[in-house]
Amino acid sequence: MELVAGSYEQVLFGFTVRPDSEASGDHEKWSLVADFTHHAHTASLSAVAVNSRFVVTGSKDETIHIYDMKKKIEHGALVHHNGTITCLKFYGNRHLISGAEDGLICVWDAKKWECLKSIKAHKGHVTFLSIHPSGKLALSVGTDKTLRTWNLVEGRSAFIKNIKQNAHIVEWSPRGEKYVVVILNKIDIYQLDTASVSGTITNERRISSVTFLSESVLAVAGDEEVVRFIDCNSLVCLCEFKAHENRVKDIFSFEIPEHHVIVTASSDGFIKMWKLKQDKKVPPSLLCEVNTSARLTCLGVWLDRVPDTKESLPPDGEPSPASKEQFKISEEESDDTAQEEEKQSKPNAKKCGLTDNSNKPRKRNSLVLAKKRKLVEKLEKKRKKKKI
Repeated sequence: MELVAGSYEQVLFGFTVRPDSEASGDHEKWSLVADFTHHAHTASLSAVAVNSRFVVTGSKDETIHIYDMKKKIEHGALVHHNGTITCLKFYGNRHLISGAEDGLICVWDAKKWECLKSIKAHKGHVTFLSIHPSGKLALSVGTDKTLRTWNLVEGRSAFIKNIKQNAHIVEWSPRGEKYVVVILNKIDIYQLDTASVSGTITNERRISSVTFLSESVLAVAGDEEVVRFIDCNSLVCLCEFKAHENRVKDIFSFEIPEHHVIVTASSDGFIKMWKLKQDKKVPPSLLCEVNTSARLTCLGVWLDRVPDTKESLPPDGEPSPASKEQFKISEEESDDTAQEEEKQSKPNAKKCGLTDNSNKPRKRNSLVLAKKRKLVEKLEKKRKKKKI
């Protein structure tokens, strides 16, 4: 098991988690051992995603970097987007979906690392996306004040809902029976069967991250030191606990045998792991913590285990959502948007795929490739010209 966290300082941190096999109960303590620190990007990291083999990071430098966690090497970089990478999501081991400030959602083959399709998803920035547990649907929100539902089986826009403000988080529940949309300090809970709001939760401060602990319990973190557990049915706060000395930037939950764990990362530089109680009204107990001395922005957990059984976006026997003729905008879109999508759906060969096509193993201390440096330098020059 390994914790990975990105920072404003452009560094990606990796820590190996070592559970204490002898301790148990409230006195159980784990340890975090530094595994690597890598100057991953030329700007602050903004997103991270993990599957059973790879960790990918997105940044304000407009690139996505890939790390092979089995071999502990950098695998290359994806440079199709123009704008900050705002969200990264794996579905199984075959597909990665990325969103960015250029309004694009891109579908990547996570085996060959090719851009299978890019679509102009929002007229503004894509701020967040979430894939339904079935792999048949995805939700995205953007700065065009819309919530968009994507039919991944047929590869098209299924529904567009106008919302009054710009949402910055959308998240499916574990069974996919509900989803939440976050706008500033407010969480709207939607039921899938009715697509209508069943309740609203208001947090004290702006919300930075949410994660479902169960189908009905949501963990909420924001621009404050505490984390709250909210019951999505009764809309009651089950408990809250002080997690950090500064605002909590990201939270992540996962389950392993005999443990349900939540991980928090903060601007105070600390990453902390907490053991959840069966009764969510009881605050979790601290398992371990580490100080990175950096301003953390995003985190993920890589579990070295049997590969995920979800190999591709649609279930077996159904058409691939990433085929080149799919992901067409619905009739609800304007002609201008459709024309923009047509332009964007033909990725520039120089900007799609890995920056290094070599299959030869590379040494760990030579991760930054000369070819990639040139691409990053080009992007930097391009951005400077835009500013001028």
